[in-house]
Amino acid sequence: MRTLMVVALVGASFLVNAVEAAEPGCEPSGGLEFVCGIKNGEDLVLVPGTPWIIASGYAAGAGIVLIDSRSGAHSALYPGESPRADHEPLFANCATPPAPALWVTHGLNLRPGSNGHSTLYAVGHGAREAIEVFDVDATGARPALTWKGCVPMPEGLDANSVASFADGSLVATVLRMPGKTFPDVFARKPTGAVFASLPDMSGFELIRGSELSGNNGIEVSPDGREIFVVSSGLHTIVAFSHTNPTQQLRTTGRLPFLPDNLHRGPDARLLTAGMKDDEPACGGTPGPTEDFAHFSTCPRGFIAMAIDPVTMRETLIADGPANPAFSNATMVLTVGKQFWIGTFSGDRVGYGTLR
Repeated sequence: MRTLMVVALVGASFLVNAVEAAEPGCEPSGGLEFVCGIKNGEDLVLVPGTPWIIASGYAAGAGIVLIDSRSGAHSALYPGESPRADHEPLFANCATPPAPALWVTHGLNLRPGSNGHSTLYAVGHGAREAIEVFDVDATGARPALTWKGCVPMPEGLDANSVASFADGSLVATVLRMPGKTFPDVFARKPTGAVFASLPDMSGFELIRGSELSGNNGIEVSPDGREIFVVSSGLHTIVAFSHTNPTQQLRTTGRLPFLPDNLHRGPDARLLTAGMKDDEPACGGTPGPTEDFAHFSTCPRGFIAMAIDPVTMRETLIADGPANPAFSNATMVLTVGKQFWIGTFSGDRVGYGTLR
């Protein structure tokens, strides 16, 4: 489950508005404008030094989508008509790309590289439970993805979000371990954990002491010394020591929304967003007997915040009311003076002006 932005240019805004004006059913509402036709854009990342946004697709066959933040135009990025693959020997037990028709993409992480290249890590479901790895080539007129390999999740576990370190090692969250339920999350019981990639990239192992209620979004500090993990059940973000992950270093207070994805913003603050907790029309704050189907179909407003990673104090950067046209917010991405919001269930992504 898991948010974003566009370049704040008058010309770009005009182009997006022109696209939307020509598309019935995609009119602005609830303080947001929209780019429609994107299936469950659960997570979004910005390609460094470009106006291009990469969106996951939380539905079978949705793949990975590319959005031009200047115009709102979007198209399939992977697999597309001619998927690229160049398997790296590092991923010895993952030699073939995922089956496109079955593939569901979830959390994303993009680590900048050099010479116009970056590495994209994508949580994948359906075709297999693994973190898929891609090279992002932004040297041309349009970014291109090349599949490089994958790191399988342990049997019976599906990842939610992923983050990467400078040496290429990974950490991934599991929201619910076997036998755990969404009511357990709403009851604030421990349900998930963080897993770290093995040195040979053959899989993941549990980080003991990382168990939280609804382990969701994840990010690491620029120096790699700390790991930040969202607890959707506790409505907090927890900082762990990378070298001693059983030690919780600090945490936010309880946030007034269900935090989902987590990304480091351009000013090094942590960005997160999610559905408003206390939505009167939906029966208020979800309790331990909350039915997830009701929770996800009753429109809830969204809140987006920036978190200081040192003090863990939060700053509101965007919010919006309950909106039948757009709900189930998962993430926020800021670019210039605008933000983009993703969703785990919807046919569009939203954007607006930052506070």
